[in-house]
Amino acid sequence: MKAAVIMGSMSDLEKVTPCVELLQKFGAEVQVRCLSAHRASAMLHSFMEEVNENGTEVVVAAAGMAAALPGVVAAQTTLPVIGVPLSGSVLDGQDALFSIVQMPPGIPVATVAINGAKNAAWLALEIMSIKYPELRDQLRAERKKMEQDAEKANAEVSARFKQ
Repeated sequence: MKAAVIMGSMSDLEKVTPCVELLQKFGAEVQVRCLSAHRASAMLHSFMEEVNENGTEVVVAAAGMAAALPGVVAAQTTLPVIGVPLSGSVLDGQDALFSIVQMPPGIPVATVAINGAKNAAWLALEIMSIKYPELRDQLRAERKKMEQDAEKANAEVSARFKQ
């Protein structure tokens, strides 16, 4: 299982780290890069050539403001690309969200919520689970745990208010 996570700048690292950690928790090999679509376009192109040949199965691209990175990445691969719009401008991530979801036909980018890097990891894992049954089983077990945690929270609230 192999994924790539690309952020547009070092200021994105804190918001992207939960994505990387979750992918690694489930056993994915993760290549992490900081490559701006605008300031490092040649290096980004070179990395995407590598990604297209090295067995990577999904790419997460996170960027704020103009957020060109996910679209530029998607234009250079036929792998699934998940865009993560990041806050950081006066528009608090809405500019990035609109940039990422408005891709032209034929160059799609799956998009998660503003600062939704953790959900990008979950989506990447779900995509990879199509090929890896053991990962699918792990994800099902994790969903069951989430359900049990929700049931426990409900019981605690009900008990607190004696209902």
